[in-house]
Amino acid sequence: MDRFAQTLARLQATIASRQGADPASSYTAKLLAGGPSLAAKKFGEEAIETVIAAMQGDKDAVAAESADVIYHWLVLLGASGVSLDEVAAKLEAREGTSGIEEKAGRGK
Repeated sequence: MDRFAQTLARLQATIASRQGADPASSYTAKLLAGGPSLAAKKFGEEAIETVIAAMQGDKDAVAAESADVIYHWLVLLGASGVSLDEVAAKLEAREGTSGIEEKAGRGK
């Protein structure tokens, strides 16, 4: 897990460094400039591609599409002004609670 966490931290730092950059100079800057709507659209597209790869049983494609999902998720967080610490706090608050109980507590 250390490898994943380190890779995630480097990717998040790279994405943050593109905030406010010229959209013509970077795909990430272009996504960020498009705001949460564009980032969400791209995230959704990648999530669907991941689902398709999983349903086809293509492990390599699932890994590749998952990398795309994570990248676009981090861009979406950046475009929405949400930090990884805020996400971690939400996850920590749910620790030790069954998914059924947690979901019922949200009223959904």
